[in-house]
Amino acid sequence: MEFGDGFDQADAYAERALALMRERKIPPTPKNFTVWYAYVGETIPDLRKAMDVLISNKQGFDPTQNAELYEKYFSSSDEGLAVQETGRKIEDQMTQILAMLGQASEGADDFEASLKSGLGAIAKSDGLGGIKAAVQQLVAETQKMQSSNQKLQEKLENSSSEIESLRQNLEEVQREAMTDALTGIANRKMFDAVLRRAAMEAMEDGAPLCLALTDIDFFKKFNDTYGHQTGDQVLKLVARIMKENVKGRDLAARYGGEEFGVILPHTAIADAKTVCEQIRNTVASKRIRNRQTGEEMGNITLSLGVALFRPGEPLSELIHRADEGLYFAKRHGRNQTVLEDQLDTIEAD
Repeated sequence: MEFGDGFDQADAYAERALALMRERKIPPTPKNFTVWYAYVGETIPDLRKAMDVLISNKQGFDPTQNAELYEKYFSSSDEGLAVQETGRKIEDQMTQILAMLGQASEGADDFEASLKSGLGAIAKSDGLGGIKAAVQQLVAETQKMQSSNQKLQEKLENSSSEIESLRQNLEEVQREAMTDALTGIANRKMFDAVLRRAAMEAMEDGAPLCLALTDIDFFKKFNDTYGHQTGDQVLKLVARIMKENVKGRDLAARYGGEEFGVILPHTAIADAKTVCEQIRNTVASKRIRNRQTGEEMGNITLSLGVALFRPGEPLSELIHRADEGLYFAKRHGRNQTVLEDQLDTIEAD
């Protein structure tokens, strides 16, 4: 992300951003400063709106919240720069290979000319001395060509190795861009991409597609009581359990904060509930304990909402119905899975 502000304007924005960060006790790390500078400068309207909502609701900007804001609005820029740099290096290697192949082609043409010249000299020679000289010249040219080919092979092998290394680096960059840094499961970007692809496939083959959204019950209270480090460990635990309970084409992802999503292609809504209940019961069975102090912190529970994709509908509608089920579960006791057809029944009553 680039900012085109002049010195005086940038200085004013920086002072204002730092003042807001000090006011909220936000560490002035480069990533945090990028977020708040953009907020003050209003360079990204969606970021400004999101932060205004958080501020108006008196939400705290803890490390997790700050990291999510940066990941959502700026990480794609980092990824793009890394991909661009790797692509440039691969292009350089390919240019070198083409140049080497061009040199090899010229060398082959020269060798062919030398062969023709040498053979012509032998044919025209009247004595052994002339034949011997021509043969020696041919041997020298052959050895020169062999040496050139060996050097070319070594250069090609080195370039091939470099390109393979760059390819692996590019895959790693792309994988990191699609992975939540804290929990190690898919992030929101990956969730959005997979959901779009799954919806297209569902429309093509007519197979059912379900979406589940889940939220950790009373997570803010847990965080405030035991600290963000313990809260982060809880997020990792839930992510691990979710990942262990999905298979094949299914995807578990961190949707945002303490909210997770599960994409379930080729899954009927009754089967989706079975998967969600397995996740919910496994999480509820875990007792949270501080390993250092031995303090028992009880257990955690999940509320879940499940919706079935309706071919042709906007994905925002599918997400909305799953979200409605989730918040119905939270408003009516928590620690339960609510299907969208249950909401239809309730509304009909």
